[in-house]
Amino acid sequence: MRCFLSLCFIHLFGLVSAQQIDHVDFEKIDADLSFKNLGEVFGDVSVRFKILEDTDSIYLDAVTMDFKKMELRNLAKDAVETMVYRADADKIVIFNTFNKNTDYNLQFSYSVQPKKALYFVEDQIWTQGQGKYTSNWLPSIDDMNDKIEFDLSISYDAGYEVLANGILTEKEPITANRTKWHYDMQAPMSSYLVALAIGKYHKKTETSTSGIPLEYYYYPRDSGNVESTYRYSKQMFDFLEDEIGVPYPWEIYKQVPVQDFLYSGMENTTLTIFSDALVVDAIGFNDRNYVNVNAHELAHQWFGNLVTETSGTHHWLQEGFATYYALLAEREVFGDDYYYWRLHEYAQQLLEQENAGAGTALLNPKSSSLTFYQKGGWALHVLREQVGDEAFKSAVKKYLLKYQYKNVETADFIEEVERESGQDLTEFVKVWLEDVMLPQDTMVRSLKKSEFIQEYMDVSCETYPSKCKDYLVSDISDKAKVKILSQETYAVKLEDFNNSIEVRQAIAQKLTSIPSEFKRTYETLLNDASYVTVETALYNLWVNFPEDRAKYLQQTKAIYGFSDYNVKLLWLALHLNTIEYQPERKPEVLEELRGYADPKFGFELRMNAFNYLKLINGFNELSLRSLIQATTHHNWRFQQFAKQLLQEVEKSEEYKEILVRIMNNE
Repeated sequence: MRCFLSLCFIHLFGLVSAQQIDHVDFEKIDADLSFKNLGEVFGDVSVRFKILEDTDSIYLDAVTMDFKKMELRNLAKDAVETMVYRADADKIVIFNTFNKNTDYNLQFSYSVQPKKALYFVEDQIWTQGQGKYTSNWLPSIDDMNDKIEFDLSISYDAGYEVLANGILTEKEPITANRTKWHYDMQAPMSSYLVALAIGKYHKKTETSTSGIPLEYYYYPRDSGNVESTYRYSKQMFDFLEDEIGVPYPWEIYKQVPVQDFLYSGMENTTLTIFSDALVVDAIGFNDRNYVNVNAHELAHQWFGNLVTETSGTHHWLQEGFATYYALLAEREVFGDDYYYWRLHEYAQQLLEQENAGAGTALLNPKSSSLTFYQKGGWALHVLREQVGDEAFKSAVKKYLLKYQYKNVETADFIEEVERESGQDLTEFVKVWLEDVMLPQDTMVRSLKKSEFIQEYMDVSCETYPSKCKDYLVSDISDKAKVKILSQETYAVKLEDFNNSIEVRQAIAQKLTSIPSEFKRTYETLLNDASYVTVETALYNLWVNFPEDRAKYLQQTKAIYGFSDYNVKLLWLALHLNTIEYQPERKPEVLEELRGYADPKFGFELRMNAFNYLKLINGFNELSLRSLIQATTHHNWRFQQFAKQLLQEVEKSEEYKEILVRIMNNE
């Protein structure tokens, strides 16, 4: 029975607060979900919970939902109990005389049109719980300290793949065109880790050395990019199980790319969702790949999912650990030099933050992502150096086993390390976790343990001008050579082109003005296995040698580049500005460029298209409508980009009439 409490049952108003966890333990949520209309979720839900202390009310977080068919069953009595409920803007409150140590089951149906946390993007549906709250699409408990077993069943069109947390136990045909996917979880988790992803995918499957199924999903068009996208996945999985010392704590591990994702990736339990911008071919892998994000989200399955912070004060226990263990996994794949190079990069980023007056402490819940991730990773690197490998690994293992499926604070981890190492870590906690300032001397000493980093720090044209001319033909590292190229005093020589892809890319970027004697050698950069290099070289050659513009465009006409078509869109813009090249195709080329601004494409590609359309004054009414639509996009970075660009476009007399017409027709 639904009742408006303000009219009927004011006397039943009881304790409804953030301290509910002291009174009730939500143990399991079964949800049977469907999507009968675009943008709307329908569900039948069963919630099992135990009362820990007598109370007259409990609640579920539920944002702007409609409820019906509400039934409360006392499991001890196996009887339905009379109750009333109130649906608030962000909760549903159940009023009843709830007795201590009694188990209950609550059943209901609901519908909702979520404003966030679940997104309908083209032919996909996917979720993002962390920071957005699962309660926007599924009645649950936002408090991450209440861990719940979630079992989802989802009905959808049979031609799609439907993914959710846990093991797929059954694909049940409902009609000829509709299927219900049943998923089962065996252990509890915080609600921000609940996930689903629906789309048209194929999959590749491997099995870890320990027997865990590893599923890699991909768009049918990307069948040739599976290896390059998921490269090293099994190797890193096996490594992390061994390095952490605790078996992977779930039954399966799936990874799936989606369009217009909010972040690089999200570590939902057993189901990592990541941006399809990280789907790359063999060439794209050299500049931009999924390896670090892959390892980071995998590490979260232990650090964040198995053991979870109690509050934002201890957020580094998730992000710092995932950053550190991802770096260890990359070290396994790419070697020690890579490991120390990344630490060096993290140190530089943190130093820039500090110099800008934005440094924060790791135990500050309002710290930046840079602090939680990179400083957290550095803290663990230094802690391991201080206490030794054996004590560190033993402490991590015991910490995970002691607090598995529970919530933790920093002191819980520090106590385990102190116990295993026999060291007092008071100073470490003060310097690395509580202080705002970076311990720069400690960081430099640690970095200098690497001969690779020592060499990088030492090479300099300013410090050693006599050595400068020979640096790029010597046997110093590629990173050191790139450093030399970044120094203004270094003059590029022809023999410098006889280097790696990375060094040649730096040469391409440095030589914006190309000497005529370098022309033929510089042209070879168009053949490099790097979309960044090809994009840079194409533009610089086009600018420097107008007489050969048609040749360069003809040579690169079939290259698209990354998923944002970085090379293709530059090619289209240059085509439109090369009068003598295929003049009859100019209208077609302009329409192709405008077409990439369409909402059916990923936002990274659309951003690129919008930028070029602004640059060449190429907007028409349709592309301006796409820009206006982008100002309400769910991805905040794209939304802010579109708003700023629209403000700039509105200043142009050329577009005012079109914009007025669009606004009047809305």
